[in-house]
Amino acid sequence: MPATSRTIRLLTYNVHACRGTDGRLNPARVARVIADCRADIVALQELDVGRRRSGGIDQAQAIATHLEHTLHFHPALHLEEEKYGDAILTALPSRLVRAGPLPSLGEPRGALCVAVDLGGVELLVLNTHLGLRRIERLRQAAELLGPDWLGHPRFADGRCVLLGDLNSVPSSPVYRLLAASLRDAALTLGARRARPTFPSRLPLLRLDHVLLGKEVEARGARVVAHALARRASDHLPLLAEVAVVAEAS
Repeated sequence: MPATSRTIRLLTYNVHACRGTDGRLNPARVARVIADCRADIVALQELDVGRRRSGGIDQAQAIATHLEHTLHFHPALHLEEEKYGDAILTALPSRLVRAGPLPSLGEPRGALCVAVDLGGVELLVLNTHLGLRRIERLRQAAELLGPDWLGHPRFADGRCVLLGDLNSVPSSPVYRLLAASLRDAALTLGARRARPTFPSRLPLLRLDHVLLGKEVEARGARVVAHALARRASDHLPLLAEVAVVAEAS
């Protein structure tokens, strides 16, 4: 019999420590933007946890509580009680597969992978935030394609997605390296170009991406660019609808 599929919505969003373009620190506003998207799986970057600069709030947990989602958080930066990093949130059954650092020259960067149960089909969701230097990003992308991450046998069936702020435009070597193994969800229905995500007030650069394994099919993607999203962070969220192919029954 033909294979079946499960359609879900994925969101990637660099929240800029919940400090908006108006200078206000407002995790609740960020949570409202995310809630409006009605995503099944959310990948967030630049979250502050217990940092003095953002009032000691656990931003990751605050957003997860607002959404009533389970939280998986990885601190790329961990200094005493202060943490800064990335998270995956979902209301679907999920488990942490791996979290760890990436080779970094400047600010520490990392990645985390969560397995999400889509009713008997498991989707591996990888979230990352790459560095600011080109050579650093190339090393980080190579690491993500290596045996500890996407090159591991657990990814072999192709039911996987890579989401995040890659700090890389589609013409860059880093994007091309990753896109050689994964497909860009934003380039759906024959589109050759997709809308930029940064900076949020006047977007010029497409830095935020949803890249798909071979058993995940894009159904559509859009940049969320309403007024609240333009204020909530310096990046705009990218929302993608995808179908995860199941085994033939």
